Amino acid sequence: MFISLQFKLELKKEDKEKLIKLMRKQSSAIRIAYNMLKELEKEKTKNPHAQIYQRLRQLFPDLPTRYIDSAIYKAKQYPTDKPVVFGGKRLFEKLCKNHLIGKTRERLKKQWRELRQGTLISIGSKADKGNRLTRFEDKEGRLHLRITTGNREFIYAKVLREPSNSKDKWLTFMAMLLESCQTKNYFPYTVELKLRDGEVYGSVSFEIPTPEVKYTKESGVIAIDTNASPIHLAIAEVSKTGELLSYQAISLHHLLGLSKNAKDHQEWILANKIVDLAIQKGKAIAIENLKKLKKGNRGDGKAKLRKRLHQWNAKKFLQKLKRVAMLKGVEVIEVNPAYTSVIGMLKYAPQLSIDKDVASAYVIGRRALGFKEDTPENYERLLKDKAYLEFALKRYEEREKELRELIEKESNEYKRNALKSELRSVEDAKKLLVNLIQSLQSESSGCEGANGRNPEQVRGNFASSSAWQVLKVAFLFPILGRVLPRDLSPLKPVLVEGVWDRVRSRLVPLEAGGTSRLGIF
Repeated sequence: MFISLQFKLELKKEDKEKLIKLMRKQSSAIRIAYNMLKELEKEKTKNPHAQIYQRLRQLFPDLPTRYIDSAIYKAKQYPTDKPVVFGGKRLFEKLCKNHLIGKTRERLKKQWRELRQGTLISIGSKADKGNRLTRFEDKEGRLHLRITTGNREFIYAKVLREPSNSKDKWLTFMAMLLESCQTKNYFPYTVELKLRDGEVYGSVSFEIPTPEVKYTKESGVIAIDTNASPIHLAIAEVSKTGELLSYQAISLHHLLGLSKNAKDHQEWILANKIVDLAIQKGKAIAIENLKKLKKGNRGDGKAKLRKRLHQWNAKKFLQKLKRVAMLKGVEVIEVNPAYTSVIGMLKYAPQLSIDKDVASAYVIGRRALGFKEDTPENYERLLKDKAYLEFALKRYEEREKELRELIEKESNEYKRNALKSELRSVEDAKKLLVNLIQSLQSESSGCEGANGRNPEQVRGNFASSSAWQVLKVAFLFPILGRVLPRDLSPLKPVLVEGVWDRVRSRLVPLEAGGTSRLGIF
């Protein structure tokens, strides 16, 4: 499928003058080639291209050869069975009217000249690294168009183009460019530049390959979880039977200080490396379907986190990853991100002694493979233990009292807002625990003698995804003292044995748990 994409160029003043001069030469060559085509068609010449080429070579000796071939190609696009007015028939007819004078006439005349003389086209070829005379290149971390002006002289124009949405084919073009540079397997693209209102605009035409999907989830997945604090990617290799085979975390801190274009370039490189890893492992890629990312609100007391979220857009990176995977024949499965982090923290991080972000990636991979996550029996048993629930409620009451004291002492408005936000969360957690305690009391008084049925009913109620949110409230802060702890190993005795009154504070190496690290770099 052939497509054409538009972009704008930014040039230095002296480079723009050179480009306009080059445009005038090729525009003249196009007009001469068109007139010769009409004459040679009447004479029924067998090989008109050779004659036109020789004539243009004589008239424009300093014009590069490929520009002459491209001029003939452009001339062939115009119809020869009816008159063609270069610069536009309507503009020409308006200029022929005598009543137009002053600024109006000059404005129309400028438009007509730009249309008539402001064209530069270069046909690409695979042998010439995509395009010999107008080639897209990376320069100082930004995309530039290298334009040959003749005699091995070049000018570089900055490409001003951003993808408008996740379906913009510009993402595909950028992925193809980077892939061709890395593999030296180039693809041809045609660049045509136009002068309009004193600015230079361009279009690039190329063919999008449609490779067969070779790497599917039938062999497992490489699951990816994006994280902002600290900013990194967690990658987990999951077998087709749902087992964690290997994992890795990739820091993205080096992206925060880069310009937008440099950041995009590095993201394309990283996307290619991740897809190459999936190809090496023979697996598909599993990611979260991120529709809208919350970046916080001004005055919420989380300025550092907001700044990080604005500096790196996980959704845009995943879009790049999908485009690269499509070009290389790797299946990408997008899953609902709901509760993946909570399930990872409560279930797999303590069970496998791995980081919570790796555990989240593992859940994403299992969800992509169709596995459902049941809540652990010992967790459910504690949710029916009145003594434990009263302990958890007491912990939240203590934290509530502490937060109220901190809010009264805090003079900084933004820090106070952060404390108030946490206080609201603590109040919501208290309400949930009170409701759980009350439900236990009502069951014990109103359902006496139904012990064979009620446990199954309770277990069924906690089979839904919202049950994980209940578990998060009931276990993380009461046992570990933090809402989002990094070390979740103290939950292991609770998960395995259901013991909560002798939680041990200890660190477990990430290499533990029978897994190994995987490598991209």
